[in-house]
Amino acid sequence: MMNSRTRQRVVIVGAGFAGFNAARELSKRVGTTTDVMVINSADYFLYLPLMPQVAAGLVEPRHVCVSLPGRLRRVQFVLGTVQRVDGVRKKVSWASPEGGSGQVGYDRLILTAGSVNKLLPIPGVAEYAHGFRNITEAIYLRDHIVRQLELAAVATDAAERAARCTFVVVGAGYTGTEVAAQGQLLTSRLVRTLPGLAGQPIRWMLLDTAPRLLPELNERLSKTADRVLRRRGVEVRTGQSVAEAVPRYVLLSNGEKVPTHSLIWCVGVRADPLVDGLDLATSRGRLVVDEFMTAPGAPEIYACGDCAAVPDLTRPGQVCGMTAQHAQRQGRQVARNVAASLGTGTARPYKHRDEGFLVDLGGLAAAANPLSLPLSGPPASAVTRGYHLSAMSGNRARVLADWVLNAATPPETTSFAAISAESVPLDADRPPAHALKSGLHDSNRSLR
Repeated sequence: MMNSRTRQRVVIVGAGFAGFNAARELSKRVGTTTDVMVINSADYFLYLPLMPQVAAGLVEPRHVCVSLPGRLRRVQFVLGTVQRVDGVRKKVSWASPEGGSGQVGYDRLILTAGSVNKLLPIPGVAEYAHGFRNITEAIYLRDHIVRQLELAAVATDAAERAARCTFVVVGAGYTGTEVAAQGQLLTSRLVRTLPGLAGQPIRWMLLDTAPRLLPELNERLSKTADRVLRRRGVEVRTGQSVAEAVPRYVLLSNGEKVPTHSLIWCVGVRADPLVDGLDLATSRGRLVVDEFMTAPGAPEIYACGDCAAVPDLTRPGQVCGMTAQHAQRQGRQVARNVAASLGTGTARPYKHRDEGFLVDLGGLAAAANPLSLPLSGPPASAVTRGYHLSAMSGNRARVLADWVLNAATPPETTSFAAISAESVPLDADRPPAHALKSGLHDSNRSLR
């Protein structure tokens, strides 16, 4: 337990879009009068929108990660995973990556724990599917795709070769659509370097129970994305999903059996399980807060981002979507409100209208509607990449250099096989195995 204190302390749980921006804004406003602490399970802020490009080998993994100690110099950083919040004693307990633990008291608490993969009660999914919510999963997916094609190239059995060359993505929202788009381009590049796959069809399937691709977008942008993917040969299956997953194949809801070694789960997200352990009201798994982002009955506890049901004042009766756009702006506003509760500034309710949507479809293809102006093709791609560079909190030059180099020379397509399938479980409630192993192992987006 940390030593007794006389200064006020604000503890921020999580350092995603909401937590990172809350920490930056709060540290500027409270100066030296208040201690600000961030507890996060990784020592970096991850720019999630570029993860599909990481999986496709277009952007280096470290280039989408920003050092928390390096960027939050006036904030005390604790590397650990919060296990419990005691609202009565006003204490937070955490576990460190190597088995240690700690506890700290707070005067104000900002919960920005984010979200995890959303599971559905479908047999076999938790065991055989892999999600796409963190950098480890993105790296694993890239290695897995490369490895499947390399193994298929030397397979003597035609059925095995076809199964290894089949990739099933479930969820046709922002993430699933971008993963399928970038993944298909990756396999198209790779197959040209493997003579053993000459003439072998590479099959990508994108499934969703919704009636159309990208149901969050207006119909025009949805049709643009649908047209691009189908032109590349991606099988877009709307009104369908996976009914069961077993080793080496999946059973679709229409009864079709699809042999595959690759089931990629992009159905959606749910609030971090930490919220379930709080003695506070929740709505569909998210912590209930008011328009100032305070928890009813616990005025010293604030919450925003994916883990909180923040009222959407632009749509009375509804809550803000689980998007980076909302999380980023909520983080800055909750910092101002916390500072106001400590005597600096004035608290204001959160109110923000969506400024548009971006979907990167790989190459020069994209769909976007910045400020309600529908764009597609190269103009949308330029807007999308320009926005990402402006929205990133660091490494802009490195990401831009990756894009320039990829335009001039083909990206490298190698698999390190450093991350095992057991290290990236889909179920957040199942503890992962050790993140790194040696040897081979066969196994929502809006303008932010």
